[in-house]
Amino acid sequence: MIIGVPKEIKNNENRVGLTPAGVAEFRKHGHDVYVQASAGEGSGFQDAEYEQAGATILPTIAAVYEKAEMIVKVKEPIQEEYNLIKEGQLLFTYFHFASGEELTHAMIERKAVCLAYETVELPSRALPLLIPMSEVAGRMAPQEGAKYLEKPLKGRGILLGGVPGVKPAHVLVLGGGIVGTQAAKVAAGLGAQVTIMDISLNRLRELDDFMPKNVVTQYSNEYNIREAIKTADLIVGAVLIPGAKAPHLITRDMLKTMRPGTVVVDVAVDQGGCIETCKPTTHENPTFIIDDVVHYCVANMPGAVPYTSTLALTNATLPYAVKLANLGWQEACRRDASLRLGLNVVHGEVVYPGVAEAWNLPLVSVDSVLEGATA
Repeated sequence: MIIGVPKEIKNNENRVGLTPAGVAEFRKHGHDVYVQASAGEGSGFQDAEYEQAGATILPTIAAVYEKAEMIVKVKEPIQEEYNLIKEGQLLFTYFHFASGEELTHAMIERKAVCLAYETVELPSRALPLLIPMSEVAGRMAPQEGAKYLEKPLKGRGILLGGVPGVKPAHVLVLGGGIVGTQAAKVAAGLGAQVTIMDISLNRLRELDDFMPKNVVTQYSNEYNIREAIKTADLIVGAVLIPGAKAPHLITRDMLKTMRPGTVVVDVAVDQGGCIETCKPTTHENPTFIIDDVVHYCVANMPGAVPYTSTLALTNATLPYAVKLANLGWQEACRRDASLRLGLNVVHGEVVYPGVAEAWNLPLVSVDSVLEGATA
């Protein structure tokens, strides 16, 4: 198979879809890899390293899309890329279709095969290609929140860990999954008083067993959230429903009950956000203020630490990408139920329920699409 790795062109996105080590792995299996010039520089990988691993460097993004049968990326294609995508071309990347109506219709129109990292799902319900970036974003959330709590950045002017004789900040984490767990651990490690909420009592029991003493667990419901936000200094939104829009746990009216300078970090923003007033921002302009509440809603948080993020992501994605290349996407998805769940849009048809529901589109059975596909 011919693999293409374009340079990411989303604002301040410095990750890359494949490392030189990944190129070498594809070449070992007999596949050709074409990498756009300077695609890996933001993550610390030079063109020469890709060439030494066996890749061919192409000068433009258009040349990569034209050459490749499978595109391996990090973030969803943006408008400038839509017309470069060929009918039947396999795109293996994050898509988050349920929060991107324009993107959804564009991929339907291009009749591409869109296999989304974020909906590849194991029988255990774990999301193996989302976990690494969730770990990065979760650990970054208190770090960014601590920064924006500083007064020059319009925060409350409170030090997350406090000092002797002065209470630490109160951090509220909504969601006890991968993001929430990592956020709570880092916030607690910085000395904050942390409350983590979830709707699963079993998960809260697990968290209670291994979290440090400055982390308390609480059942998540509207009443408890409304009470907790009144005293929270930093709120981390960490709720995920795979392939679907995140629920709004904090609504616009709740902002007026928060103290001025409270910071919210909505890690779920690329799935629509769990805080109603959040909208995607960039690393260039990461925050905005509504009702004196500082909103940090960067949709690609791990892009700020691209070296760590690229290695963590490709550790997870590469085995699946090699399987797709070795077998073809049709046979790979027939054999691997987890990969099959990654299919979102195929040849102009929506095959993932969360995407069809989000935009009121017809849903086609993925099995019928695979039955009709030939390798």
